[in-house]
Amino acid sequence: MHLKTLEKELLSRSLPERIQFIASYFAGERLVFSTSFGQEDQAITQAIASTKSAIDIFTLDTGRQFQESYELMDLTIKKYGISLQTFFPNTSAVETLVSEKGFNSFYTSVENRKECCFVRKMEPLNRALQGAKVWITGLRAEQSDNRADMPIIEWDENRQLWKINPLIDWSFSQLENYLQEHKIPQNPLHKKGFISIGCAPCTRAISEGEHPRAGRWWWENSQKECGLHA
Repeated sequence: MHLKTLEKELLSRSLPERIQFIASYFAGERLVFSTSFGQEDQAITQAIASTKSAIDIFTLDTGRQFQESYELMDLTIKKYGISLQTFFPNTSAVETLVSEKGFNSFYTSVENRKECCFVRKMEPLNRALQGAKVWITGLRAEQSDNRADMPIIEWDENRQLWKINPLIDWSFSQLENYLQEHKIPQNPLHKKGFISIGCAPCTRAISEGEHPRAGRWWWENSQKECGLHA
């Protein structure tokens, strides 16, 4: 199927239908979904579970998560009866980073912060994606300028896989409605102003009117990305 036709097929469907279509179209290949248990990821997890789609679900545990995030992980696994693989950073790499630069080097420069993100996120992600033909994410165009022009499906030349963003065209109100309609569990930090939740020392609550990702790496004037979706 031509890429543009594939895009139209996906965009014309509901979220569960999109997930079913992806699983059917790429049947026989290894499909993976990366979740950080944010609102978008929770919606996709529910869609995968409800359609019983053959998609492997994984998460990255940086070692610096909020306790609320861990509690939501356990609740989600139990509620939907899903199998979840957790990828951790390489122990020696973390030990070297902390030994050479301390526990909070990410506050000192963008370069140091990206180094920490690489050790704790990028390297584990690369391992998690090995052997996958399709990588499903919870990205939405509204989330940041960097994501505004991302398509619903694209070929990732570096990783040699298809990257599919089934919520890329959704508004936040659409997402909220879906979460409420299906009674999907959410991180209680969302109600305290934490819209985009990452590592605990790198995330703060946002004020009314602030950009949704203003609370990520709040001390920086950067693109607010860790490199996973550059």
